[in-house]
Amino acid sequence: MAKLTPLAKGLIALTILSITAAAAWQLGLKDIVLSGDADPVTDPVTGNTTSSGGSSGSSGSGALGSVGNPLKVSIVSFHGYAPALVANGNSLTTQAGSLFAQKGVNVEFIIQDDIPPLPTIFGSDTAHCAWRTSDFWAQEHPNLRNAGYDAKAVMVVDNTQGADAVIARDPSVQSIEDLAGKSVALLEFTPSHGMLIDAIDNSSLSKRKKDSIKMKFINVDEGTAGVGAALTAGAVDAAVLWDPDLALAVKNTPGAHVIYSTATATNLIYDVIVCDSRHLDNPANEAVFEGFVGGWMAGVDAAEADPDNAVRALTENEEFFKLLAGDEGDAFVKNLFSSLVWTGLEDNARILGLAGGTNHYERVYKRFDGIYRGAGALANPNSPVINPQNSFDYRFINRLLAAAPSAQTEAAKPEFTFSEKDRDVAATSEALLTKPVTVNFKTGSADLTKRAQQTIDEEMVPLIENNGSAYFEVSGNTDSTGSRGTNMRLSKQRAEAAVSYLVNEWEFKAERFVVVGNGPDKPLCDEKNPDSEGLTLEECQAANRSTRLAILSAGN
Repeated sequence: MAKLTPLAKGLIALTILSITAAAAWQLGLKDIVLSGDADPVTDPVTGNTTSSGGSSGSSGSGALGSVGNPLKVSIVSFHGYAPALVANGNSLTTQAGSLFAQKGVNVEFIIQDDIPPLPTIFGSDTAHCAWRTSDFWAQEHPNLRNAGYDAKAVMVVDNTQGADAVIARDPSVQSIEDLAGKSVALLEFTPSHGMLIDAIDNSSLSKRKKDSIKMKFINVDEGTAGVGAALTAGAVDAAVLWDPDLALAVKNTPGAHVIYSTATATNLIYDVIVCDSRHLDNPANEAVFEGFVGGWMAGVDAAEADPDNAVRALTENEEFFKLLAGDEGDAFVKNLFSSLVWTGLEDNARILGLAGGTNHYERVYKRFDGIYRGAGALANPNSPVINPQNSFDYRFINRLLAAAPSAQTEAAKPEFTFSEKDRDVAATSEALLTKPVTVNFKTGSADLTKRAQQTIDEEMVPLIENNGSAYFEVSGNTDSTGSRGTNMRLSKQRAEAAVSYLVNEWEFKAERFVVVGNGPDKPLCDEKNPDSEGLTLEECQAANRSTRLAILSAGN
């Protein structure tokens, strides 16, 4: 039997508890709760006065989305969800005249900062929908199915672009490769964990050096505040955090600086809303979910138009932000908005590949399913892999797009712009990480074979797509054998061939790439002492004969 992690054991225990709670609800608890006298309430959507039903769960009286049975959504205290509160009339419950009311749906947001697993939320009928990051969703979806439930994401609600980062206090640590032999604090099986694993996997570190990075998992009860405290106290060399604790750690830790973040890895971490399939698949509820998605998208426009009001929505409804604003000021909270994108309709179209191009959501879902399976995050490691297409319900975003062709046109435009001038500036900075890729060429040739093209497709393209705002250095490299002059010339020609393929086949902007031929001058492995990396001479030379993709600083 596979050994279960503490988190996996906790998920199993919570699943059992949630099933028990759900059974108790169906066996009589529901009738007891609903049998009490209920005060009449006015529906902000219809204006009609009805009984509230007396229920605090999702099984209220009336149709889903009515005042007696609002669509309940579990969220945490996070500034990415400010547009939803704005859409509700700056409230956790739908107010008369609010954007959700205009869409014909009553919505109630339930703040659950302890983050119960989805089997608990859905099994106990606490909510119909819940937030998840796209990577966290990939991790939890199999666990949800194993518990006898299912769900699908219905929209992307924010895209972190700087709100998640690897930071260090040691000035000598400037890249992911510099983490070798260092200690890093983080929360296990969170976006921080997945982001760090992805960065290390894509680095030029040897296996021995990758294994030398000491991940220090902070107790989940301490949260990201505990991660930041470990860095500030000097207990670790680096940390992986998300806002607002990221911003606080950088502010309060002497020498703290970002070495890699979602400001560069712009297509890596998304927040989505996932909804219980039992309600989502009911045709009677289709208009409710459509109104919910449409109302949230309208809330994005409203929050962007008046960010000060978005701050008020947070501080008036979430105790965490009330305290944060009290300590740091409203301006600090407002500044957090700059490190993420509230994803409106055109952003959803771009991320989901509905305006052409890559479906980044599905790509990330698939990538992190593999990462977390490898890290042992699943309650049942033998859970079948879920096709990413089956994890998202595209109906509602597609309908909104059909009614707003201008959004689809905007989504087809490049998200970032690149220039040769900015590329030349980026080329003077140290790479954030460098990925060695073994692109095989015939002896003495710079022509790409079909196998070489496939290697670029599988090894280079995903890293470029992850880092949507970055410039890149593509370098050809050789081992120390043969003529240095020949190696220098051929290595640059091979790098040029790789970039030409990326530009012509994948339509990446040519301005994003710096082309370099290093020949034997920048070895990853010391061929005079390959044992230092635990390699044979042949393995050492093979490591040096690589085409390398280095991530430079972000563009605009």
